[in-house]
Amino acid sequence: MGFLDMRGQPCPIPVVNAKKALAEQDLRAVVVLVDNIVAVQNLEKMAKGTGCAFSYQEDGASFKVSITKGEGSAGSPNSEDESLQPAFGSGVSVVKDSNRGPVVLIGSDSMGKGDEGLGKLLIKGFIFSLTQLNPAPEAVIFFNSGVHLTMEGANTVPDLKTLEENGTSVYSCGTCVNFYKTTLAVGSIVDMMTITNHLARASRIITI
Repeated sequence: MGFLDMRGQPCPIPVVNAKKALAEQDLRAVVVLVDNIVAVQNLEKMAKGTGCAFSYQEDGASFKVSITKGEGSAGSPNSEDESLQPAFGSGVSVVKDSNRGPVVLIGSDSMGKGDEGLGKLLIKGFIFSLTQLNPAPEAVIFFNSGVHLTMEGANTVPDLKTLEENGTSVYSCGTCVNFYKTTLAVGSIVDMMTITNHLARASRIITI
């Protein structure tokens, strides 16, 4: 039995890591420790969607989730499974017969309107979710305050480097970088014409 301490980890990291652990051939079950009921619910959706048995126990401020492989459980963390969309909560749809990933356009260092801290947590989870897409995004383009996500010290940089390693181009608007006087830790600077050309050629565009 495997054990994952996912306390403090934002969506969708607990689901992704649990699914990867269950994909190991010699692992029959996994226990996942999380610190909020939403994470429990997301893990339940993933478990039921992949034919696994699910249970949990509340222990103070933590939840101990047990997931056990069943007859119809998935054998791969990358298997195409409709249950992953509600579990991931990303709202990103993948066209299965496409060989090209989307171009993702990010114009802010937070996601949505409302609490700024929550917005920054959401954008971190969204960029991590991009690393799980198959095919990987063709490019992720940052403009306006979005360029802060590519700067030195940003908690999104490791995931963006993973995207680059998987073949995704990471671009930041040069005018924006100059305006905010940031120093890039990942990706490269491009002009607006380059951004426009990428958008014009894109098979799909996701805008945040």
